[in-house]
Amino acid sequence: MSFRKYLVILSMVVFGSSGDALLSHGMKTSGAIDIHHLLNVFAMLPNPYILLGIFSLIVFMWSYMTALSFADLSYVMPATAISYVVMTLLSIFWLHEHVGRERWSGILFIVLGVGLVAGEPARTGDTPEPVPNVNPEEAGR
Repeated sequence: MSFRKYLVILSMVVFGSSGDALLSHGMKTSGAIDIHHLLNVFAMLPNPYILLGIFSLIVFMWSYMTALSFADLSYVMPATAISYVVMTLLSIFWLHEHVGRERWSGILFIVLGVGLVAGEPARTGDTPEPVPNVNPEEAGR
């Protein structure tokens, strides 16, 4: 795999983990949302942590879609499993959450499973044809 493709996977890990941590921090500082008052979500949008979290998760989604364009889902999902470690470390050191042995054991199993998948090729089937650039004026004809 090329350096650019590894960079896409890395951006998925970084922006997915940081986006989740930023949203968690923003929601904890904003307060709880009642299921009967879901419109209160919009009142929390000016919180900078929530806005940064949403932006990070949008970048994650772009990276995720890009990764799926060149690799199988069965490769992309395990390749991002290191994000569980990153997210747990963010939870401990930034959000000051307690992570017990059972959670660390689960994360260890996930990371070991990734090691089993890592030796497989990124794409197991035929490479799809790229989508041609179509001029909108020509498409309407």
